[in-house]
Amino acid sequence: MTKKQKKNLKRILIGLSAFIVILLADIIFKHAFSERFPFGLASIIEGSLGWLIPFGLYLAVYLYIGFKVLKKSAINILHGQIFDENFLMSVATIGAFALGIYTGITTGSPEGFDEACAVMLFYMLGEWFESYAVIKSRKSIGALMDIRPDVANLIDNDENITTVDPSTVKVGDIILVRPGEKIPLDGVIISGSSDIDAKALTGESLPVSVKEKDAVLSGTVNLTGAIKIKTTKTFGDSTATKILELVENASEKKSKTENFITRFSKFYTPTVVFAAILLAVVPPIAIGLSGGGYAFSVWIYRALMFLVVSCPCALVISVPLSFFAGIGGASAQGILVKGSVYFEKLNKANIFVFDKTGTLTKGNFSITEVYPEENREEVLYYASIAEKDSVHPIAQSIKAAVSADTASYSYKEIAGRGTIAKGEKEILCGNGKLMEEYGVAYNKVSAVGTVVYVAVDRKFIGYIVISDQVKEETKEVISKLQVGGAKTVMLTGDNERIAKSVADSVGISEYKANLLPQGKAEEVEKMINKKGEKDVLCYVGDGINDAPVLMLSDVGISMGGVGSDAAIEASDVVLIKDDLKTLPLAKSTAKKTMRIVYENIVFAIAVKVIILILSALGITNMWIAVFGDVGVAILAILNAMRASSVGKKNLKKQKIIVDNGKK
Repeated sequence: MTKKQKKNLKRILIGLSAFIVILLADIIFKHAFSERFPFGLASIIEGSLGWLIPFGLYLAVYLYIGFKVLKKSAINILHGQIFDENFLMSVATIGAFALGIYTGITTGSPEGFDEACAVMLFYMLGEWFESYAVIKSRKSIGALMDIRPDVANLIDNDENITTVDPSTVKVGDIILVRPGEKIPLDGVIISGSSDIDAKALTGESLPVSVKEKDAVLSGTVNLTGAIKIKTTKTFGDSTATKILELVENASEKKSKTENFITRFSKFYTPTVVFAAILLAVVPPIAIGLSGGGYAFSVWIYRALMFLVVSCPCALVISVPLSFFAGIGGASAQGILVKGSVYFEKLNKANIFVFDKTGTLTKGNFSITEVYPEENREEVLYYASIAEKDSVHPIAQSIKAAVSADTASYSYKEIAGRGTIAKGEKEILCGNGKLMEEYGVAYNKVSAVGTVVYVAVDRKFIGYIVISDQVKEETKEVISKLQVGGAKTVMLTGDNERIAKSVADSVGISEYKANLLPQGKAEEVEKMINKKGEKDVLCYVGDGINDAPVLMLSDVGISMGGVGSDAAIEASDVVLIKDDLKTLPLAKSTAKKTMRIVYENIVFAIAVKVIILILSALGITNMWIAVFGDVGVAILAILNAMRASSVGKKNLKKQKIIVDNGKK
């Protein structure tokens, strides 16, 4: 709770205490002790001037509590912004005081002072609940905002360390990050090892171990060992800065529901003001002309109740707050949503189109099979020698599997075929074209992935199959989406054989292979043109080379691409964790947030309509009107606050399912 909130709460509690004391005293004096007062005090208290005592006491509490509302209303009127909740509260409460003065003068028994004071008091209580709810829902985002690093320890050529502003560090500079410090810029570790706390960035609860040559992201916290990092991005382009910009701008992209509520309140408020005026004037005149007496005070009182009930606080506050809380809850789970409009779309999403490499698969090649003619280790050993100087991903995966002494060999890489190493032996490592070119008799095979044939002194010794591995969670995620009624499609630049193998293994029936980036965009555009009006298409990609498709789709979702400008700028939702399981979590979070929004809308409108009708008919009183406004607003706010924890609840539910071994 902030200092301002504590101060406001203290003011409300003091005002509430004073109000209760005055109210009880008023009741006691009227109904218990007034006739026992000596020296004619009873006649003074109950006489024509008796209303001045409760008027003064209630007015003091009223001004103590509601002065800021009156001031804000006056300022808004001077600026031409008349019809808002401050205006409605001011008119209703001042009108109630005026009615109390009138009834006090004419009857000696004022009516309305306590109700006017109560309206302002509970309105301020509702405002406090709103501010508390906003602060609470900002906790997740606040934790995210805490990722912004304050300083960087710059190391110069003489190994001197200078503490500088992170924005002054250039790409390629060396920085030192000590245990307990935030990593200020994206980079690669060149010295040292440590454990990294990425909780604020990704929601990952366990520390991640890092060592030399590992990439690290800004905003994470170094826990155990000092590390030297060579920066790969400037401060403005680093992950922490990009994420903060995304979150800070999230409120700008409003959903249709949120925009409707904003437009609705602009027309609704002046409408109910004029309706209240008509209610105060037309019925008493009509009744008076018919001979039934004018009774203006009765109808003015009903009009004031009408104004109090009609205040759109519950809708204007709770709907944006629900979305804001939902964004906060999602961000705590490593799901960054750029605005409430994408919550609305994600809730309706029923077509999910996936990129393959880096999204459904791990995006890094590895050896899946080795088929030797005689000796498996021999195949890997000679392949490692041949690929020693190659930077191709295929070569990297072979060298990662085995190391060999290559000092006595010279190398030659033949584009589109493979490599040749010459030394004690001649080693050929590549595709079938390389084998045929050098007259090697080999067993041509068809396998899912890339086949690398190995020959030593023109004798075939075996082959290696290298492929991109499917992520462990992919099949489960696809199944969850399909069970929920969603259509799933895979687009890839790989060949037909690999595409079919991956699609079959994860349960996707529809796929397109051999696509260039522009080909993916064309396929998505075709699907968008064919889909129905209520269909929403989401494209899920790695956010680096899929930017055109991410921007073209109804909702672009980038997987683990927070380090790239393309991911931040092109996608509408960023899944910080490179974990596909957060996709169903994002959809269920959007669904529950939208359900809370609709609950608040239906509840607020239904209660207000009922009490408005009862107020116009004179069946209810100002206290019920107070509940119709402030009570409904507080309940709607408390309901909206649930949206900040929907992501956590969904994640907990998923963990329980996994622990129980169910699907």
